[in-house]
Amino acid sequence: MKWWERLRFPGAAITFVPAKHWGARKVTDHHRGYGGYVLDVGGRTIYHAGDSGYFNGFREIGKKLHPEISLLPIGAYHGPKFGENHMDPEESLRAFEDLKSKVLIPMHFGTYRLSYEPLHEPPQRLMQAASEAGRLADVRFLIEGMPTLF
Repeated sequence: MKWWERLRFPGAAITFVPAKHWGARKVTDHHRGYGGYVLDVGGRTIYHAGDSGYFNGFREIGKKLHPEISLLPIGAYHGPKFGENHMDPEESLRAFEDLKSKVLIPMHFGTYRLSYEPLHEPPQRLMQAASEAGRLADVRFLIEGMPTLF
């Protein structure tokens, strides 16, 4: 799919949206795409950012597609060039506010070491930033294997 391309299904749609990343897996590889997806099912919208650094495109995604729930990466930001393609927790909160979503689901952290920050740091920093912004109640950490209703 190309950015902003939309696939429609009965009762649902998927829109491929921009991200700030790169799609290569080796130096000579320039043909891979990258981006996120907004899923619209029965009028409920959820945004999965995939890998992305912070960029002004979050505002445009929010204006055009109004994602109610946003899954945003909060890890793999500390190290050479990591910050260009990944968001730190504070940038993820900023992206969440740009998107004007109601619920932030953090992802891309804590499973295994992706960069140099301690594994426990991203969720702690996100909770601190969300608390300071008055948005802590809008952050929902999911637990693998435990269903969550929204």
